[in-house]
Amino acid sequence: MMGRSAGRGRAEASQLYKLPWSAAGLIFVAFLNALCYPLIAIGLESAPQLPFAALRAILAGAALATIAVALRRPLPRNWGSWAVLAAIGLGTTTFGYLGMFHAAEFISPGLATMIGNSQPLIAAILALVFLSERPNASQQVGLVLGFLGILAISVPQLNVAGRSEFSFGLAYIALATSGVAVGNVLMKSLGTSVDPLVAMASQSLLGAIPLAVGALLLEQPSQISWSPTFLFVLLGLALPGTALAYWLWFSLLRRVPLSRANAFTFLTPFIGLTLGVAFFGERPGFAALVGLSVTGIGIVLVERGSPAASSPTAKETSPAPRSSASM
Repeated sequence: MMGRSAGRGRAEASQLYKLPWSAAGLIFVAFLNALCYPLIAIGLESAPQLPFAALRAILAGAALATIAVALRRPLPRNWGSWAVLAAIGLGTTTFGYLGMFHAAEFISPGLATMIGNSQPLIAAILALVFLSERPNASQQVGLVLGFLGILAISVPQLNVAGRSEFSFGLAYIALATSGVAVGNVLMKSLGTSVDPLVAMASQSLLGAIPLAVGALLLEQPSQISWSPTFLFVLLGLALPGTALAYWLWFSLLRRVPLSRANAFTFLTPFIGLTLGVAFFGERPGFAALVGLSVTGIGIVLVERGSPAASSPTAKETSPAPRSSASM
């Protein structure tokens, strides 16, 4: 009896010991996701959008595929799963990266990260339409608050100089967030039939194909300036910013409930705004700060009411880190 109690005590102590490390890992994932728009903004000084986006997707997908092979993760065995993975790649990687890399030309990194974090709100609406997941009362309130917060962030920008550029950037962010949201809904439809690491590697590589074709037909990859700065930005964006963020996310979900893990992703827009202020000279107004807070509350309400968040057994079935991560 005493031995059993002692064993249980050691197990509880071990779990308590792991919690701070899990929290640190989740904060690090949020930080990696927040780096995306700043790194894209720097990299665009040396490369056209589509070649840059294609290189990010190829490198990230290759790194994830290498990890999947090393861990001997199983490949999908039916064409239906591969078709869904191709559709996920088209939404998450092709349209997601197309929107992100073009939006960074028109909108400052911190502001883009704040608006891009609205992806869970769009995913909730798509889940209602395509998965018949009807939002409960708190989720409905969260959707309303989320979009009101986005309006509070965006509308003041339309009343200042350069509003046409901001409008273009906003349209590209809408394309990116919608693409990632569609990819997340499709990922959820796969359930546990495909290993998540294999799924993310596959969709990255499949989604890179249209980007690479577009880069060859519409832009000139030869214009890339292979400077040390660009190489650093490209590798940082593709490996830590994408591959490592995905791998850490799925690894941490083995030890942390999904609802708790999602809570840490709400740090991403705040970190992105901090980076924008510190390194890009951004000066967010009062409306932007209020909008950021209201949108964050809305996303919390939407996520807390989701079936995945409330399920204690939800582990690796979650889609990729959100936007700006996930993006």
